[in-house]
Amino acid sequence: MDKLQKILVPVGAIVVFTLLWELLVWANGWPDYVMASPSDLPQAYERFWNLFLIGSWQTLWRTVAGLMLAVIFGTGLGMIMGFSRIARDALYPLLVGFNAIPKATLVPVLALLFIGEHNFNTVLMAFLISFFPIAVSVGIGLSTLEPEYRDILRSLGASKVTIFLKIALPKTLPEFFGALKVSVTLAFIGTNLVEIISPHGRGLGALFLSGQTNSNYPLMFAVLIALAVLGIVLYYAVVALEKIFAGWAERPQG
Repeated sequence: MDKLQKILVPVGAIVVFTLLWELLVWANGWPDYVMASPSDLPQAYERFWNLFLIGSWQTLWRTVAGLMLAVIFGTGLGMIMGFSRIARDALYPLLVGFNAIPKATLVPVLALLFIGEHNFNTVLMAFLISFFPIAVSVGIGLSTLEPEYRDILRSLGASKVTIFLKIALPKTLPEFFGALKVSVTLAFIGTNLVEIISPHGRGLGALFLSGQTNSNYPLMFAVLIALAVLGIVLYYAVVALEKIFAGWAERPQG
């Protein structure tokens, strides 16, 4: 029953949202060049299905690549900050300052630094915009490790590697996956920034820009829905991994 509820509740919410969207457009009498309705979208998918398939793949693999780099770099940086107070005090202001910079302003900078390297620029932007939550969550998780556990293992002759694997890593996993869920959506934002702003953009972002250029508003909204679907799929992929590696941390709800 619980498994069925976990499926029916989000599906029902999506259906209600779609109906409200359709009703809002109908009630206001908006033409599709003002606000496309859900009933306007199937024709866009049918007409441009090949471009949606190609664009979705291009957007997805670049987003996943940037996210994987964010996991590797963010985890490593978080470990450094978690185990060293000096490193934490030195790096936190830099990370916060960098994260405060609007990432859209970095797109032309990357385009000038790496001219013609569209795939590299897109993956790099997805990485730059998504590593911060991971680094901070891992750093906080390790820095708040209970010292008594560490002292007990040390008194039993455990090495630093053993302490990390037995205590630090399991404790950090819930925070890590919580940050990874946030980073998934941020990575998609980074990918689409480059795809839309870059003159050589490809993927769903470029398809959205094409719809805007040609005043094809149903196509633009269809791209937005496709991006939302990709984001949901990748989010639940992270949820599945969380259940495998950190399912023990989930508390049953009464």
